[in-house]
Amino acid sequence: MQEKLKELAVRREALEAELSDPAVYGDAPRLRDLQRELKELTPITEAWQAWADAERRRTEAESLLHDPDFRELAQEELAAVRAELDTLQEQIRVLLLPKDPNDHRNVILELRSGVGGEEGALFAGTLLRMYTMYAQRQGWKLDIVNLNETELGGVKECSVLVEGEGAYSRLKYESGVHRVQRVPETESGGRIHTSAATVAVLPEAGDVECEIDPKDLQIDTYRSSGAGGQHVNKTESAIRITHLPTGLVVECQDERSQYKNKDKAMKVLRSRLYEMEREKQAAAAASERKSQVGSGDRSERVRTYNFPQGRVTDHRIGLTLYKLDAILDGALDEIVDALATAEQAEKLKGGGG
Repeated sequence: MQEKLKELAVRREALEAELSDPAVYGDAPRLRDLQRELKELTPITEAWQAWADAERRRTEAESLLHDPDFRELAQEELAAVRAELDTLQEQIRVLLLPKDPNDHRNVILELRSGVGGEEGALFAGTLLRMYTMYAQRQGWKLDIVNLNETELGGVKECSVLVEGEGAYSRLKYESGVHRVQRVPETESGGRIHTSAATVAVLPEAGDVECEIDPKDLQIDTYRSSGAGGQHVNKTESAIRITHLPTGLVVECQDERSQYKNKDKAMKVLRSRLYEMEREKQAAAAASERKSQVGSGDRSERVRTYNFPQGRVTDHRIGLTLYKLDAILDGALDEIVDALATAEQAEKLKGGGG
């Protein structure tokens, strides 16, 4: 571990030296990569420096134990510094855990109504609002790519692009089936129904990682379908892209510009293809491994929102919070933090790496 930490400290110095060179500021992607790597390395190298300092104080305190004039003081210092070393050692173990290489990426978030018909669609709309408000709290930019609504304002399906620092690292735990228990807005009988919506969280793929042959694409244009009125699109600006080898279809009709719609649709297509490849590799590498917290398995029921009791339960970690209104207003951090901590504990149990 010591050797690994020394290597990281040397790497941090090299990054700081490179970032002090004015020439690097002319290369925006390189600058962004260097700054991100430095940001990742800083906590671990600072923790190691603190540990080295505490280790030096421990040695000094032990050397004073034999001096009658300082023994009592040395014993107090030794107890404090040993506790500090234990804390720092645990902190370093956590910081050395392998990072998800996609954590820094932007996100394509896809919502689909599940069981429950119109009520499932209304709940998908509620989730879209929750994620929109969460993105606002985090300072992220949320952009709707495609939105297919029902007559009552529910969401049959939609794709949104979320851009911002750490978007994937926080939203990745949302993948799966979200269940709602409430008296439907569409029913006056007062009986509680269970409906569901599915959430898929895809890391946005860059152009380099997912090259697409233009010959593999069938691109169709059509008129946007909307609620009508003065904003109905008179031109064929909506885009439908079919990736012929996989049969994947992506639509975008949010923008009035055909070019912008095509650009957004390509981002979604790239991310879906990237995710397909990622899942294939993960399955090949660990076919027999049990799925862990945050695995992103879309088939698993991850959370239940119970309106009559005002509670939200995350089934993966058995967490129940009686804060339904706040959570639906975007206060998701308590749940996300608990899921991240559980994933960390799982990695530590498995040896970390």
